[in-house]
Amino acid sequence: MSDWRPSASLDALAARAATLQHLRAFFAARGVMEVETPLVSLGTVTDPAIDALILDGATLDDPPRFLQTSPEYAMKRLIAAGAGDIFQVARAFRQGEYGRRHNPEFTLLEWYRLGWDHATLIREVAELVGELLGRSGWQIWPYGSLFQHVLDVDPLSDEVDDAHLWALAESHLEHVPIGLDRDGLLDLLMTHCVEPTLSDAGVVFVTDFPVSQSALARLITVQGRRVAARFECYVDGVELANGYWEQSDASALRTRFASDNAVRRRRGLDERLPDQRLLAAQDSGLPDCAGVALGIDRLLALRLGVDNVSEVMSFDWLRA
Repeated sequence: MSDWRPSASLDALAARAATLQHLRAFFAARGVMEVETPLVSLGTVTDPAIDALILDGATLDDPPRFLQTSPEYAMKRLIAAGAGDIFQVARAFRQGEYGRRHNPEFTLLEWYRLGWDHATLIREVAELVGELLGRSGWQIWPYGSLFQHVLDVDPLSDEVDDAHLWALAESHLEHVPIGLDRDGLLDLLMTHCVEPTLSDAGVVFVTDFPVSQSALARLITVQGRRVAARFECYVDGVELANGYWEQSDASALRTRFASDNAVRRRRGLDERLPDQRLLAAQDSGLPDCAGVALGIDRLLALRLGVDNVSEVMSFDWLRA
């Protein structure tokens, strides 16, 4: 076969090694412990936007297992067990995600800080990104304000219904897929209309997401509105990290998992059984904390000025 060679140059692989050394030193200096968790688990995420890769069990009686889409659930179990501040450089897997900024197998940096909220964690993310990419300064844009600035509409307003979003999408895009729900429309507008405007904005944190996009973040009230206590970090328009002030209420998570599965049913997707070990850990008491996952491959692509994450991976999906 002619594709035995790596997809990344040797210089890119050396830069990758140096970056991993740098981030480990960053956390060591701050007293954050490195951990490892399994790549394969009985449970997986219910998030309708994520498809996990499934493996057969080790024996005929063993149920199927999932390659982890992130180490989040296992790391939260460690935190509930008393591990304290922790980080991990982990392989993660997601089905159907291949392209310039996606590979079905990729590397995540994930870390958790006890006693912090998402606003405090934003500063640490900015400091790490600043060190690794040589950037100084950052902007913070609430989700609604960013849409208002770019599209002249606040999607968090009660006056903006689904019909309004449909009309907005059709006025800005050549093709709008049939059957999108409200979050689907918002995601489409975000990726095709809003994100491109961030390409020359440097480091930008988007905060205060709609309640329907809270994932595993808690809900808070900001200026009289209920919003999700989460953020996304963009660098030159590239989504790099996603962080939460974590929801510690197990009953609230059960409700969200049920809501996720309802969306999965509406979209014709397979339902996912909520991870019972995560819920048991939450029941035992998850300390107040904030956590974030950052894409190492995208970070390296930004650092080296390359356009495709395959150029910073030893072997991408087509060569693995």
